[in-house]
Amino acid sequence: MLRLEKRFPCYNAVHKMGAEAGDEVVLVYLRDLYSSVTTPEKELQAFARVELAPGETRTVELQVAYERLALVNQELETVVEPGEFEVMVGGSSRDCDLLKTTFVVVS
Repeated sequence: MLRLEKRFPCYNAVHKMGAEAGDEVVLVYLRDLYSSVTTPEKELQAFARVELAPGETRTVELQVAYERLALVNQELETVVEPGEFEVMVGGSSRDCDLLKTTFVVVS
């Protein structure tokens, strides 16, 4: 559970398989599963470009602030609503490329 006014880390292991050094981009998307208003199904919240040597594996940590969970409600107030969120991490926005889990925000 995530209490309001906190940050939370997202971790992803990245591995370079080819014979050449290269970059990989790690993307973090969030989705509010039960909100009082319509919200995007997938919204980019953080990203990092990582340089990797051939065969190198690195764990990437991206911090997401609770403010990134905010929405504008029916009263036109910017709020973070308690509830369940889905976090998706990967190298592209395609569902098949994303690792997914959920977390709960409590007030």
